[in-house]
Amino acid sequence: MTPVTKILRRDDVELCVTDYGGDGPDVVLLHGLAGSAREFLPTAEALTGSFRVLLLDQRGHGRSTCRPSDLSRQAFVDDVAHVIETLSLGRSVALVGQSMGAHTALLTASTRPELVERLVMLEGHAAGHATGEESRKIGEYFHSWPSPFPTTEDARTFLGESPLAKAWIEDLEVVSGGLRPRFDPDIMEQAIAAVHVPRWEEWERLDVPTLAIFGEDGMFTEEQISELVRRRPSTQQVVIPRASHDAHLDSHEAWIAVLRESLS
Repeated sequence: MTPVTKILRRDDVELCVTDYGGDGPDVVLLHGLAGSAREFLPTAEALTGSFRVLLLDQRGHGRSTCRPSDLSRQAFVDDVAHVIETLSLGRSVALVGQSMGAHTALLTASTRPELVERLVMLEGHAAGHATGEESRKIGEYFHSWPSPFPTTEDARTFLGESPLAKAWIEDLEVVSGGLRPRFDPDIMEQAIAAVHVPRWEEWERLDVPTLAIFGEDGMFTEEQISELVRRRPSTQQVVIPRASHDAHLDSHEAWIAVLRESLS
């Protein structure tokens, strides 16, 4: 089956969903901050033999509405619920997310458990941050991009050759004057600030089977990972050796092996 792009509308936002097709139960994939569904296409390809895969460009990202008026965590959750209710006809799905997408998936599973059969979080956490400093630094970084980039090579020179940089470069949009990211820096700063609010209450009441996956060289310390499991002992945990925060990009085969085992 050829992947089909579908546009769903909810309030003042257009949500772009890639229906990758496939045979079997539905799996919904959620990218992280400043990403898009595109970076999960190899994951979708690996799963379609056993699952129907849906990939959402979350609001403010990719080909969904770039500057939504509501960037609350509830708005992101309601978007995911709308996708499941519309395209999966309300049947429960396996919900898989990375980083900010994992946070969205966690909150969706906690508040709408009837829609989620299984939760898989890659490099996601509920602890948040004590201050807004991290959000500000992220916003400053994205504001530092000399956008639009005149050429792909200019983008590569600035962003580098990492798997994450390659994913950003592949997703650049052609505009007058060159290539620009499919997100606005100020929107990214606002979106991640909401993620940095602690969500232990939602985490501890989570009532669906949950796998928390981390990269050995990822964002979180051993202490932070241990706290996540301590606060919810039924959580399964896997650490992918030599993987980063973006394990789906830099440790693809190991990521797929862990994901397939969880979903099966």
